[in-house]
Amino acid sequence: MGADTVEGDTGTGGDTVDYRFTLANERTFLAWVRTALALLAGAVAVLHLLPLGWAEGPRTVVGLTLAALAAVITVHAPLRWYRVQRIMRDGGTLKMSPLPLLTTIAVGLVCLVVVLGHLL
Repeated sequence: MGADTVEGDTGTGGDTVDYRFTLANERTFLAWVRTALALLAGAVAVLHLLPLGWAEGPRTVVGLTLAALAAVITVHAPLRWYRVQRIMRDGGTLKMSPLPLLTTIAVGLVCLVVVLGHLL
């Protein structure tokens, strides 16, 4: 076995996945869960804690947008973890997920609304 080969690693599919990739996949899953939790905390803050001086409508839209995004990520995270684990086991190719871009755009829009709401 070479220096870069992990015992039990088949390299091209099969039932064994290098444990380092499995652990990296788990860390990614946990990062998605932390992101969802942070978005949910932001939703609670906007809806109940921050004295933004906004009308009820905009405050509700921003809070529910954050909560909805948290819900989507919470559903997506375990599905993605399982799919990636299966693809690694089978030696397949990972496809890009649209969720990181969607999350970035949604958080950016919420930031813009909060800043504009504060200035106006």
